[in-house]
Amino acid sequence: MKIIVPMAGRGSRLRPHTLTVPKPLIPIAGKPIVQRLVEDIVKVCDQKVEEIAFIIGDFGKETEQNLINIAEKLGAKGSIYYQDVPLGTAHAILCAKPSLEGNLVVAFADTLFRADFTLNSETDGVIWTKRVENSSAFGVVKKDERGYITDFIEKPTEFVSDEAIIGIYYFKDGAYLRDELQYLIDNDIRDKGEYQLTNALENMKNKGSKFTSGTVNEWMDCGNKNVTVETNGKVLGFVKNEESLLSDKAVIENSEIIEPCFIAEGAVIKNSKIGPLVSVGANTEIINSTIDNSIIQESSKVIGAKLTNSMIGNKALLNGEFTSVSIGDYSVME
Repeated sequence: MKIIVPMAGRGSRLRPHTLTVPKPLIPIAGKPIVQRLVEDIVKVCDQKVEEIAFIIGDFGKETEQNLINIAEKLGAKGSIYYQDVPLGTAHAILCAKPSLEGNLVVAFADTLFRADFTLNSETDGVIWTKRVENSSAFGVVKKDERGYITDFIEKPTEFVSDEAIIGIYYFKDGAYLRDELQYLIDNDIRDKGEYQLTNALENMKNKGSKFTSGTVNEWMDCGNKNVTVETNGKVLGFVKNEESLLSDKAVIENSEIIEPCFIAEGAVIKNSKIGPLVSVGANTEIINSTIDNSIIQESSKVIGAKLTNSMIGNKALLNGEFTSVSIGDYSVME
C-alpha cells in the first residue's frame, strides 16, 4: 500500500501563517496537519503502508526532510515530487507518476477526518465522502441502490447530490489510475480550466470500475484561521485519551490547565489560565495570561493577554491585553 499526498499549494487563505510554513505543516494538537492525515489513513488501511509520496512546491530542503521523517516514523519510505504549476487535481497526482502503481490511497492535505470503518480493498476504489448542506463548492457522487457510485460531478451548479468528496481516495490499481490521468493530460481534457481527478474517475467507472464510498464521521477543514482553530479544538477532544498531550518537560507555575490542551516540551507557563482547547508549542512562554480555544506555536512569548479564537506563529511576541489575534512568525504586537 502507498499513500500519495498532493500538497503543493501554499494555503493563501491561512496567511500570514503560511507565508513561512506550508499549510500542511501547520501544527494541530501538536502535530503537523499532514502527519495527522497520514496517521489517520494508516489506521483505516488493512495493509502495511510501504511508501508515502508527497507532492510539493518549492518548500525548501528542511520541509522535505520533515516530510520524509513523518513517513519514516510510520515505517514507510518517504518520497518527494514537485508540482511547479497548479493545473488541477489530476495533474497534481500525476506528478508522482513513478509511485502510481499497486494499491494506493490519494489524500489531499487540506482537511482532517475521523472515521470508524476499515478500508475494503476488494473493491476497485473507495471515495471518502461527507454529507454537506451546500454541495456547489465540492465534487460530489451519486450512487445506485447497491451503493456503487454512478456519477462523479465536479462543483455542480444545480443540486445533484449532497454527498461531497472530501479529497481522500483508495485505488486497487494505481497503474490504471496513472494511465487515466495521463490520458487527460495528453488529450487536454479539462473541466473549469483544470485537469480534474473526477474526469478520470468518470472514465474509469464507464469502463467498468466499481467504486463505493466510505463515509467519515468528522470532516475538519484547515482553510483559514477560524476553522483551523476550531479543528485544533476538535482534534484535542478526539485524541485526549489516545495521546500524551501534556509534556512532563514543560514548566507550569501557579497556573491552571483546563484540558484538553496540548502543552509541548520546554513550554513555560506562569500565573496563567490555559484551556480548554489550546495548543502551546515547544519553548513558548506564557505569563499572566488567560487563553482558550487557540493555537500558539513554537518559541513565542505571550504576556498579559486574554486570548480566545487566536492563532500565533513561531517566534512571535504578544504583549498586552489582546483578545483575538492572528499573527504570523516573527511578528510583534505590544
